[in-house]
Amino acid sequence: MSKRIALLGMPNTGKSTLFNRLTGASARVGNWPGVTVDLLSAKILIGGDMVEVVDLPGIYDLHGYSDDEKVVRHFLERQALDLLVVPLNALQLDRQLVLPLQLAQLGLPVLVLVNMMDEAKTLGIRIDTQALAAGLGLPVVAISAKYGLGQAEMQAALKSALQISQGMAAGAATPDAIDASPDAIAARKRLQEDDSLEDKAAALSRSAVDVPMQLPERFSDKLDRVLMHNVFGLPLFFLAMFCVFAGVFWLGTPLQDAMKWLFDLFNAHVLTPVLAGAPELLRGFVVDGLYGGLSTVAAFVPVIVLFFFFMAVVEDSGYLSRAAYLMDALMVRLGLDGRSFVMLLMGFGCNVPAIMGTRVMRSRALRLLSMLVIPFSLCSARLQVFLFIIGALFAPTQAPWVLLSLYLLSFATAFLTALIFRGQKHFRSEEPFVIELPPYRLPTLRQVWMRGWLEVSHFLRRASKIIVSGVVLVWLLTHLPSGVEAASAASYAGMIGHWMQPLLGPLGIDEKLTIALIFGFVAKEVVIGALAVIYSLEGDALAHHIAGSLTLIQAYSFMLFCLIYTPCLSTIATIRSESRSVGFAVLAVAWPLALAWGASFVFYQVASRLLGG
Repeated sequence: MSKRIALLGMPNTGKSTLFNRLTGASARVGNWPGVTVDLLSAKILIGGDMVEVVDLPGIYDLHGYSDDEKVVRHFLERQALDLLVVPLNALQLDRQLVLPLQLAQLGLPVLVLVNMMDEAKTLGIRIDTQALAAGLGLPVVAISAKYGLGQAEMQAALKSALQISQGMAAGAATPDAIDASPDAIAARKRLQEDDSLEDKAAALSRSAVDVPMQLPERFSDKLDRVLMHNVFGLPLFFLAMFCVFAGVFWLGTPLQDAMKWLFDLFNAHVLTPVLAGAPELLRGFVVDGLYGGLSTVAAFVPVIVLFFFFMAVVEDSGYLSRAAYLMDALMVRLGLDGRSFVMLLMGFGCNVPAIMGTRVMRSRALRLLSMLVIPFSLCSARLQVFLFIIGALFAPTQAPWVLLSLYLLSFATAFLTALIFRGQKHFRSEEPFVIELPPYRLPTLRQVWMRGWLEVSHFLRRASKIIVSGVVLVWLLTHLPSGVEAASAASYAGMIGHWMQPLLGPLGIDEKLTIALIFGFVAKEVVIGALAVIYSLEGDALAHHIAGSLTLIQAYSFMLFCLIYTPCLSTIATIRSESRSVGFAVLAVAWPLALAWGASFVFYQVASRLLGG
């Protein structure tokens, strides 16, 4: 029987880096019963035991009221654990020792890791781990998860702690007393206990941590004077994002062309000869349908990989926290705060985890408004569609600017939505915004690779199933009933597209693009595969056909609609689960659809008249 350990710590303690250091590339995302949240977990070998490592949400206090803090408490209540591993930030021990003291007080098996020792050493901070261990009554190991310092000592401590621990039964000792007692006497007793722990943590920090009288000025402080300037800060941030987009295009295009060449080669010399004697219907389904759709989508994987790697550098460097701080003044006027902006940025990868990330907000009103605007983030699935359309119709010098304009429009639609709905009683919030600004850190290549690969693998696992199902369904709709010309007006797909033309025709979106958009409602990853099946073309042939059949105005109107309209089914399901409201989920579908139609209609009609396109 395998053992289980959980990583539990405050934000900015390097918990994710530690998880990646421990588990390598074997992480998976799973839903935990009774917790209603997706948690990262992986199985590794420690000593002679197979151990499952679970990465819990970052929390500040076991007695807090945010959803993330409740998730941790519920996990401890309902899941059997052999060990809790608690990483602490070596630069902030005076504020972080209360958490392990709380866990020790509850009698939970705990191993404390003092992380970021490389940064502490640079600042001249010395930490007596033996004094810490004696004061906490827990084993303590000094490490740097980023560079692997203290790795051997950590592995030995994990092995020893697992041998000692007999396993903590689910619900054996849980910190939920504060939730269960409204009685004033019990509440005062809990507060007194917390005060006692804080006093003990402060005394322990003074005795075990030696901080120089004057810390040297850090590079982060110098950089912040420029990047967080009240005038130049935001323009510099958007310039940095433009550089990311430009790098994705300039580096990704040759890789994408190479992928297309390989897929064409396999089709011409392997797949087509093998199926030469197969029935025409089967050959068309496999070559033009399944392979054509999947290969067209797969050709964009290198570009998606580059995007995630670049975003991993931006995020792990600590720059996104600065962006949230810079945007807070604007976000407050919209009824949101800086955390909402961070969730919007997280939505660039996938809207689903960004919506789940709103659990750190204690105000339900703020959570709901944030969940309403997050689906406007230009997620990786939409990025795939835009890269294809932009690459087919726009010059390489224009492409980064076109993509940047779509990203700016995604922010604009999110801000407009917040501005419209902020006055409604269900969306009013006065929760204060507090965010910690970590020092700038240059991520290691290993960090970037692990972070990027985790995002890409999660995207591929999720997308592959949806794309296969979507491509098969599109092929059936475009080729049935039997005997009709593929994707013609007589096919089921053609009938649907014709029926929708009075609604989407004024936007410059023709019948075939309409079919792709309908399948995009299921998942945006299906759109490009659907186009490949609808046109019975793939790769460069599909791109050339699209370029010849659409004007630039039509193409941009299509991308604008695809950017704004209804989020995918996974996002809708997550919104329904997180909001616990069917009515709110309906609003999250209806409002973007109406806004998308209005924005595309105005753009197409005005641009057509002004530019004659």
